[in-house]
Amino acid sequence: MYDIIIVGGGPAGSTLARLAGDRHRVLLLEKRSFSEDMSFASQKCCGGLLDPDAQLMLAKFGLGIPKNVLMSPQLFAVRTIDIKNRIERYYQRHYINIDRNAFDKWLESIVPSCVTIANGCIYRSCEEKDGYLSVRFCRDGREYEERTKLLVGADGAFSGVRRQFFGNLPSPKLYICVQEWYRADSGRNYYGAVFDDDLTDFYSWTIPKEDRIILGAALPPRRDVLRKFEELKCKLKDYGFDFSERLARNGAYLYRPVRGSQICTGSGRIALVGEAAGFISPSSAEGISYAFRSALALARALEDGTEGFAARYSKNLQPLERNIFLKNMKCPAMYNKDLRRLAMKSGLLSIDIVE
Repeated sequence: MYDIIIVGGGPAGSTLARLAGDRHRVLLLEKRSFSEDMSFASQKCCGGLLDPDAQLMLAKFGLGIPKNVLMSPQLFAVRTIDIKNRIERYYQRHYINIDRNAFDKWLESIVPSCVTIANGCIYRSCEEKDGYLSVRFCRDGREYEERTKLLVGADGAFSGVRRQFFGNLPSPKLYICVQEWYRADSGRNYYGAVFDDDLTDFYSWTIPKEDRIILGAALPPRRDVLRKFEELKCKLKDYGFDFSERLARNGAYLYRPVRGSQICTGSGRIALVGEAAGFISPSSAEGISYAFRSALALARALEDGTEGFAARYSKNLQPLERNIFLKNMKCPAMYNKDLRRLAMKSGLLSIDIVE
């Protein structure tokens, strides 16, 4: 029997396995295989940027990113485009540009060898038995079943673990994230943040990746998602973008916690971390720092064992829940078009680009 089975080997799941693996018998289930021939077309639907909060967590962990994870260019400016108000500004901010698949593969590679890692696995279900949980999953077309004292859902937005055990509780606001890859032109050495209230009440982004550029958008989950995305591409032509030669498209669900009641950390023998719990920035959709912080909070709660962990975990998460609250307080300045217009027109904190 395992002490902990973790579903999902992204930043939250692999970090928890790394921090808890020396004290507990851990099984980590990850659906990706991280094969050497994984192309950009199979990238996780994520911008692949480490913001200052994620950088801070890496510093606290004493970790340095290997060079094979990094992608050029490294970014020091955000080009903010407000299509609705027809305003454009640049702001200084440093992001580490990464290959997201390589990043997750690296995080998995530093999990201690005492942890059992099973790649290519699909979580099926979990059943509570007398004193343990029976977890079923599929791998290479075969069905498996393992027993555990604690099941951790680290399986992101639309988490299978969360839906099975907490589907009756409020969930964060759900979006469909669409991201496409294109060949890049020169002079795109910035992260682009695009706002257009006609398309979404969230935002869209552009990010250069070596000789390519990605365009992504978080869109309401309606039937017209792809039509809205095409409309976004047309509008961005007026800002010098050419999205005519698409190389690949990725898609995923994205959570956005707009109320504290939408955060669910689990109960009993079930715990949730990262985006599965609802920990992701409601203002920027940044999730890697929240994955790290929630995994650390759970790992510390488990230092005294799996029994009674929930109360300790909940206490450890209080700073993170306050952070989500403050991010929501910030949202009107970004997503109310009138307030956004005032903030951008003021030029406060903006920089001038010298060419």
